[in-house]
Amino acid sequence: MKTTREIFIATLVGGAIGDALGYEVEFKKLEEIKSIFGESGITELEKNSQKGKALISDDTQMTLFTADGLIWAYNRMRMRGIGSYAGSGTYQSYLRWYYTQTGTLPTETDQVWLKKQLHEENSSLLDYRELFSNRAPGNTCLSALGSGRMGSIEQPINQSKGCGGVMRVAPVGLFLHKEPEYAFKIGSDIAAITHGHPTGYLSAGAFATIIAELVNGKTILDSTMTALSILKKHTNHEECLAALDLALELSAKELEPEKAISIIGEGWIAEEALAISLYCSLIEADFKKSLAFSVNHDGDSDSTGSICGNILGAHYGFNVIPKEWMDVLELKELIVEVSNNLYHMTFN
Repeated sequence: MKTTREIFIATLVGGAIGDALGYEVEFKKLEEIKSIFGESGITELEKNSQKGKALISDDTQMTLFTADGLIWAYNRMRMRGIGSYAGSGTYQSYLRWYYTQTGTLPTETDQVWLKKQLHEENSSLLDYRELFSNRAPGNTCLSALGSGRMGSIEQPINQSKGCGGVMRVAPVGLFLHKEPEYAFKIGSDIAAITHGHPTGYLSAGAFATIIAELVNGKTILDSTMTALSILKKHTNHEECLAALDLALELSAKELEPEKAISIIGEGWIAEEALAISLYCSLIEADFKKSLAFSVNHDGDSDSTGSICGNILGAHYGFNVIPKEWMDVLELKELIVEVSNNLYHMTFN
């Protein structure tokens, strides 16, 4: 019997493992992946020769800063009695991530966000030098955060629907799992900080809801149904709905995963990344096999691996994650610590 705390840890560790598996082959076409790793593609975590660990990408980095931002925002709102999850901590946390990647901040006044906050009595993400590593950060995230203003649904910062908004919001589903519709809203709000196209932020809302319902004990399919019912209430939902419907349709067919994924797309845009990840989590219950399907394609392998790993972890729990993979995962202890912090704040 998996506990809720274990689900929190498995969700973020599972996502980080999927990210690390896919990061090794990001930007490679499937034909090239097979030429390097064999006909089945990449199926095992690869340790970096210099670091001795399987490296995470910007996807896990931003997921950690999302989790930290939610805790930060919750504390500030509780003290002030006013605020929002997006603007009272998560945006500020993303500016910290921006700082780790560029060494700068958009404005001089933003320097205040580098100081230790109340929730960082013991440690800060900025204490971990590994998070200052440049792991192919998304240009949309960098340009949006570097602009000096926070994007929102009401005032879009751009018209991007890249997957950089959806791949980082699993912590929202964990933190707000008791209110799946609210998780949808906050997931959308947080994605809109950097991604202004409705498909970009609505896909994030749908993903947050799927994670929330998995924590609540629903199946992957039933969790998706909840997300779809909420998604349909929002304007401009058609692209995300079509992609998720396609994933569900393909998962019910006897079709080679390689072919099915190519029909869905490459995952560079939000709805395709979520749909590929959902499809892979539905067709295969084995953690390693499902993740292998999710990263062996022509597109954004680390993002689809990360999202798929989040889903699998939230659904199956900690016991399905291979110990040998956890042992080589970069920053595993920090990921577990952040998961625990989020859990304790959720049930505080």
